[in-house]
Amino acid sequence: MRLEPVRQRTRIHTIQAGALAAVPIFFLAQPAWQGTAHEFIEIAGIVLVFACIVGRMWSILYVGSKKNKELVTSGPYSMTRNPLYFFSCIGAVGVGLMYGSVVVALALGLIAYGVLAATAAKEADYLRTMFGPAYEAYSRRTPIFWPKSQLYEDAQEVYFSPKALRKTLLDGILFLAAFPIIETLEYLHASGTLPILFHLI
Repeated sequence: MRLEPVRQRTRIHTIQAGALAAVPIFFLAQPAWQGTAHEFIEIAGIVLVFACIVGRMWSILYVGSKKNKELVTSGPYSMTRNPLYFFSCIGAVGVGLMYGSVVVALALGLIAYGVLAATAAKEADYLRTMFGPAYEAYSRRTPIFWPKSQLYEDAQEVYFSPKALRKTLLDGILFLAAFPIIETLEYLHASGTLPILFHLI
């Protein structure tokens, strides 16, 4: 039986559903960390979100529109078989830290990791049927998710897809879009417009 590529829309919708499920918590809760500690956690979140955007764009420069069509093993793909997923997890943790809560950051990171690690495993099965021994050799030396920097190898030339790069940038902006929403909720809590039923560490 021939395996089919993993449906990317299903993965995206699952993560979006998880994020939407957390929205009521943001309306009713306030981070326990305040003052300088809150600002530090928030800045750490922003840094991680920018790392996510830069990392995803770096990754898409190599894979472009070749995903599931050509075996890419250079650049970020020499350190991990799924750099796009790895950087997306960093972004999910970053959003939680921008909110000011370590608990929310860990929860969002675990949700993203659970969905993306399962997707990566299914994609690996498909890629084995597509590329056979070449993928087997690649998978033996390259982690499926967590990068190993000592494995880094670059390509002499990279031909990227402007369309894929633009789409990845827009996806990354969605991570940043959480910041003004979070700041608005902070203002509404501080002004008493929204109730604070509990605090999150």
